[in-house]
This record gives sequence, structure tokens and C-alpha cells, in this order.
Amino acid sequence: MTGNSLSDVRMQVMWNRLISVVEEQAVTLIRTAFSTSVRESGDLSAGVFNRGGKMIAQAVTGTPGHVNAMAEAVGHFINDIGPDNIFEGDVYITNDPWKGTGHLLDITMVTPSFRGGALVGFFACTAHVVDVGGRGFGPDANEVYEEGIFIPIMKFVERGTVNRDLVNILRHNVREADQVVGDIFSLAACNETGHRRLMDMMGEFGLADLEELADFVFERSYNATLERIAALPKGSYDNVMRVDGYGSPVDLAVRIDVHDDHILADFDGTSGPSPLGINVPMIYSKAYACYGLKCALAPDIPNNHGSLAPFHFAAPKGCILNAQHPAPVAVRHVLGHFIPDAVLGAVHKMLPGRVPAEGSGALWNLHVSARPLQGAEAPADGGRRAEVLLFNSGGAGARASLDGLSATAFPSGVHSMSIEATEHVGPVIFWRKELRDGSGGAGQYRGGLGQVVEIGAAAGHEFHFNAMFDRIDHPARGRDGGHDGEPGSVTLDDGTRLASKGRQHVPADRRLILSLPGGGGFGAPDKRDPDAAARDEAFEYVASK
Repeated sequence: MTGNSLSDVRMQVMWNRLISVVEEQAVTLIRTAFSTSVRESGDLSAGVFNRGGKMIAQAVTGTPGHVNAMAEAVGHFINDIGPDNIFEGDVYITNDPWKGTGHLLDITMVTPSFRGGALVGFFACTAHVVDVGGRGFGPDANEVYEEGIFIPIMKFVERGTVNRDLVNILRHNVREADQVVGDIFSLAACNETGHRRLMDMMGEFGLADLEELADFVFERSYNATLERIAALPKGSYDNVMRVDGYGSPVDLAVRIDVHDDHILADFDGTSGPSPLGINVPMIYSKAYACYGLKCALAPDIPNNHGSLAPFHFAAPKGCILNAQHPAPVAVRHVLGHFIPDAVLGAVHKMLPGRVPAEGSGALWNLHVSARPLQGAEAPADGGRRAEVLLFNSGGAGARASLDGLSATAFPSGVHSMSIEATEHVGPVIFWRKELRDGSGGAGQYRGGLGQVVEIGAAAGHEFHFNAMFDRIDHPARGRDGGHDGEPGSVTLDDGTRLASKGRQHVPADRRLILSLPGGGGFGAPDKRDPDAAARDEAFEYVASK
């Protein structure tokens, strides 16, 4: 074995070790977080960066919207804090939607990592907190100022001293102060764990800095991605997806231009901005567009600065996927989660038979504000006020050779929340959570099923909820002859239909029923294996003929 080969093996071993470092970083956040969205669902990201703020490795645990947006965000932190103002013992914080991960409910924290008094890199992590004040987690604001407290990039800790004034301001501007402040300290602990494990690793391998290892990672990943792009048929491929929006439908238009050394995804033709909070900052749009392309074209190449570099993005300034400050962006995930399917629709024209049919896409997040009744119906013990957040997933689209996954969060990747853990947070009762009969689109391969969630308030309570749902008027489309998935619906248990977006009331004697959409089918239904078709009919997986 040559000297260079030995060096490459050593680099590969260190690279793998670095991934274990960031995985432990992420696990620390999960184990110490206060919010169920982090503890139960893994709505987070974690990663390590070189001195220039370029991502070397990310934790597998977490969501692509957070990870890929965070990859760009660290550069903003370095620029805004200033290279001469970065000290050992610092921790930085923001929830700036345009420099973080797209809305105020995501807190991003960055910690510089020093060794022997010299800066060697940064650790960063992001988590969704339960509340940031304002209108709460919902789409009804007309400006970002209404959506909650806006934390610019600033120091949470300077040279080991916590900014208690910032903590005090946050504590008095959110509804769940203990959870939110607790999560912020958990984020800081997450980065500290990453730093400590990195110091152990660097000592073990005798490293003074990370630059040579970072260059190795970037070069190998970049070249491997270019090889995949070079093998693609050159040209332009487009797609348009129409979704419900808020008040009027939204068109997500994309054109993919394949060049020798890069791919451009251009969203020209996408609908203009919304007056309500479904707009998407470009940092989040790029994150999910890149995820869709990498899933289809280079899924096995690790996600880092090098593998992300060949993917370029453009969108008209001010369109709904390139929202400008101070546009409302609280539920930017609704449209953001549709971007991969929009991109995959264009990839399908380039590489037929490689990508799945459309799925339910956006999470059906449910944010409940539970309150005790007043007067004669008030609970004897005074009751509880609580903010309860629940993530729900519809069906994924059928794949080119496999059925779609049921009740699965593609593209976000978050886990379903435990019902028991959610009921523990506030005075709510889940009466039903089950797969939804007949919701998968028929096809040679069947779309994944949605689910039905039935929820009511505990005795002596009522609740409002912020709806942020889609695929009610525009279901997931099948591909290559596959049928569409079933659209979703939002009702009370007496059959009253509710709106798909906005703040609404559920009286104490009623229950909310969410019927989540199913994924589209792939291929003509008459090509389906007869045994599989009989099983679909027996188990009511697809709509009756």
C-alpha cells in the first residue's frame, strides 16, 4: 500500500469519526430538550464546520430543511459577529428567518471551537421550539413582526458568561417560558458536547486543525457529485405543481438546467407572494430543492459543502419561494415541503422511472392552545393552560418499483410524536390515530396511506388550533398512469367542515378530526400484481372502484 493510500485511509477513518461526533452532538439535544417536537420527533439538525463556516459533516439525525439551511447560516453568523469578535467560550444565537432556517420558531445556535487558543471550526445546531410569542405557530400574520420575537444574530454567551438580559426578554415574550428557555440551553449543551468529542478526536489523531481533513472531504464529495452530473443527459426539464395555498392556489414552477459541472434549479414562473404566513425565505427553498436533487441524483454521497456546491438555485425576488423581509413566513414549511416533489417532477422527465409519484408532502402540524372553561363549567382544580404541538404525516408517493410509505414524513423526515407524551404536555385527549381507509392512490404500485387523527379537549377545557394543512383541493398526483391520492379534510365530529388554514375553535363538547391525504400511485392499476390488488381491496388501502 502506498503512502498516499495510507493517508487516504487515515482521512476516511477520521471522516467517519467526525460523523460519530456530530451524531453524539444531536443525541445530546434529543436527550436534554424540553419540547416534544425535539425529544419525540427529532425536529433538529447538528453539524460541524471548518474555520470558514463550510459544513464538513452533519448528523444523520434531523431534517433536511434544517441541515441544508444551517449549512448556509453559519456563514451569516461569522459575517455578522465579525471574525475579530469571535472568542473562546462564546455561543451565538438567532431565529432570523432569512439567515437561519426560514421562520422564527427555529432557534439556530453556533459555537466556535478552539484548540490551544486557536479557532479550529464551529458547531451548529437548530431546533424547533414550541412558541416564540406573537400570534403563535400559524399562518394568519401579515408581517413577520406579528409572528413572534425576532432574535438577530447575537451572542447568547460571551467568553463563558450567559447573556441573562436576553434570557429574561425571551422568558417574558413566550407562552411556554420553561420549555423555550430550556431548549435554548439544550442547544448550547448540544454544541458543547460536539466540541468536547472533537477535542478527544483531534488529540487521538494528533490534529492541530481541521483544514486538511475538510479539504479531503470537500474534494472527494465534490468530484463524486460531478461524476453523477456528467452522466446525466444535458438539457432543460420543467415541472409545475399546483397546491392549495391560503385563499388562492399556488403554482410551484421549476426548470432544471443540467450543465457539465453543475445543475441549476430555477423557480421562475412560481406564484407571487402571499399576504399571509405561507411565504418561504430563499434559504429554506434552496435547502429543500437541493435535498430533492440529491435524493434523485446523488443519494449515497455524504451531505457537506463539497457535495452541495454543484447545485445552484434561482428564484424571482419576491416570489412566494423567495420571500423578502418583512413577509410573514411562520408556516413556510407547508410550501417548502412541496419543493422536492416539484423538483422530482422535472427529474422524472430527464430520468423516467427513477422518482416516486407525488406524496402528501407538507406535515400536517397541529398547534393547540388549550384553555380551561370559565364559570360553572370550570374544572374544580382550575385546569391547565398549555401550548401543544403535534406533527402528523400523510402518505408518501408510490415508488417506481415499490408501494409508497404510509403516514411517513417525506421530505421532512421527522418522527411521529408519541400520543402518550403529547397528552402529558397539555389537557388534550386523542381518541383515534389510525391509517385512513382508501387514501392511497391506485397504481401498479400503490401510494402510501394517510391517517385519521381525532382529538378533543380534556374535561373542563376547550381549545383553539392553528390549521396549516394542504392537499385538500389539490391531491397528490399519480405518475405514469397511477391514480391520485385521496385529498385531505378537516372537520368536527359532527361533520362540520373547517378551513385548512388559520386559527379556529373547537368547543368543549366537540372533537377535531383530521383526515390526512394519501400519496399518488405509480403506473397503471391494471398492471398491479393480482395478489397485491386483492390485498388492497380486502384491507381498503385504495378507493373503491
